[in-house]
Amino acid sequence: MPVLNRIAEFGPQMAEWRQWLHRNPELGFDLPKTAAFVAERLREIGVDEIHEGIARTGIVALIEGQGPGPTIGLRADMDALPIDEITGADWASQTPGKMHACGHDGHTAMLLGAAKYLAETRNFAGRVALIFQPAEEAGGGGQVMVEEGMMDRFDIARVFALHNAPRFPVGTVNTNPGAIMASVDEFRVTFTGQGGHAAFPHDAVDPIVAATGFADGCQTIVSRNRPSTAPLVVSVTRIMAGGPALNVIPQTAEVGGTVRSFDPALRDMAEARVRALADGVAAAYGVSAEVNYARDYPATINHADQAAFAAEVAREIVGPDKVDDNVPAEMGAEDFAYMLEARPGAYLFVGQGDTPMCHHPAYDFNDEIAPVGASLLARLVERAQPVEGK
Repeated sequence: MPVLNRIAEFGPQMAEWRQWLHRNPELGFDLPKTAAFVAERLREIGVDEIHEGIARTGIVALIEGQGPGPTIGLRADMDALPIDEITGADWASQTPGKMHACGHDGHTAMLLGAAKYLAETRNFAGRVALIFQPAEEAGGGGQVMVEEGMMDRFDIARVFALHNAPRFPVGTVNTNPGAIMASVDEFRVTFTGQGGHAAFPHDAVDPIVAATGFADGCQTIVSRNRPSTAPLVVSVTRIMAGGPALNVIPQTAEVGGTVRSFDPALRDMAEARVRALADGVAAAYGVSAEVNYARDYPATINHADQAAFAAEVAREIVGPDKVDDNVPAEMGAEDFAYMLEARPGAYLFVGQGDTPMCHHPAYDFNDEIAPVGASLLARLVERAQPVEGK
């Protein structure tokens, strides 16, 4: 495949870019070094326009093709995670408490690789918008870019994104024609009772009893309130109460967790049950309950025709036997969902082999798959917007 062969020639350069980004992780919207590095590479590559400062540190770069046509968007996320790295790699994070534990360094390098090829060959009509997004891990940078008018400003007609996939064989590509990642909500419930001496519990109102009762009750939201065939996850992930003294009943106890689903009706039901359980438990144990329930990213839902198109292109790059276009959806979440709500498009996974999972302190992006991802992105443009007569 010519695209893969040409891009493979600068695979080592993509690895250099990626490893620089890995050494210099930044979080959320605060990506000054990352954005500056990307902008400098884009200038070296020779794109036609670079628009900086979108969603604070996001970038949209444009490459003009041959003749008139629509604009296709390709998106990469750039932010890291607040994790201490334990890989021991030569390119390990140089900033304590921050690391690229989800492969966004690799996604950025792949999009830069596609940009280098597309700026060199320009074998497409219309133009391509290269979207470098901040704050995917927290903050919803994709939503902010959309709300700031990115799609209309650059007249983007459809949009695609890739994510690395640990535990899937190297170079495989997976997608599906509908919901591919879940919505995500978070809840924090604070139970307030009356603190007191642990030797005299009858003189106190214990919020810990209420908190543990609520945590147990949350397990019934899935098992007793939704059809057994409908995917829903409700996970209690935090219980906080008390201090260093073990002879004190605390005044408050907090329970926190997350809800994942694909169905808006299930999402509504889960929120209603969390609130009802909190109120019921509070009444039963004589405490008060303050519920903070936040709706975060919506489900990431591929457009069926765009997913089918992307899978067809992927078969050209990696071979038919390495593409699964009906992979089961997963319960992780992605703010690329907002871009797919605004425009047709699809989200795909590229297998990176038997590595630690994303968000693990030993995770590292596999540079071997960068030419595969870059080739897929580039070929999506060429196939979506062919030059007339070719």
